[in-house]
Amino acid sequence: MASREWYEELPSTQARALELARGGAPAGTRVVAGRQSAGRGRLDHRWSSPSGGLYLSIVLAVPDRGATLLPLAVAARWTSALRRRFSLPLAIKWPNDLFVVGPGRSARKLGGVLVDRVAAPTGGGAAVVGIGLNVEFPSAGGADRPDGAAALADWVRPVPPLAEMEEVAAEAAESAAGQLATSRGPAEVVRACRGLLYGVGGWARVDGTLRGRIEGLDDDGALILETGGARVPIRAGDLRVEEPS
Repeated sequence: MASREWYEELPSTQARALELARGGAPAGTRVVAGRQSAGRGRLDHRWSSPSGGLYLSIVLAVPDRGATLLPLAVAARWTSALRRRFSLPLAIKWPNDLFVVGPGRSARKLGGVLVDRVAAPTGGGAAVVGIGLNVEFPSAGGADRPDGAAALADWVRPVPPLAEMEEVAAEAAESAAGQLATSRGPAEVVRACRGLLYGVGGWARVDGTLRGRIEGLDDDGALILETGGARVPIRAGDLRVEEPS
């Protein structure tokens, strides 16, 4: 039976959930923390994790189809759910970040998704989906706010409870995995992400070197960058979208 572990502070919910997954924890098992001392994002980037944010990792079965699309699928479901709930101008920065892109303001990061896969002792594999969401920063002066970060509290009043945001995020992760398990799921995920993709038509760099204009997504979820007259599919790397001058 799936369980939920909650900690006031933990080095990393993802590390604890991976430990549980390797031990055979069933799909739906959650690890939640009030704050993290060693939060981790994609490409081992540090995830600032002060009190007031949602830090959730959930164990899922690896989808039968389109497993590589799971980060995008979760991001799309989660973004769509938050847009419906709060009418916020949200978009997905490929492949796994949630951005607020309101008019008159620079795009800022609101949350992110991290997916790790592990072998399960019973055979097959499991996916551990980590979700971080800036709900409210504890310091009014901004000492706990990373550069370029946004929080729900900047836009939504009253500030939604963390328990409510946990349920939204968990449902998004579980429904994304279920969607990918269907025959049409991978194509539906890519289509949804195309409609939510941040930066289309703008300039971006990958890993600080390759520069081009973002065209959109390939059918397998790769980012298409137009550079030097060529369409280059990007399947991994650190994407930096350049703000319009």
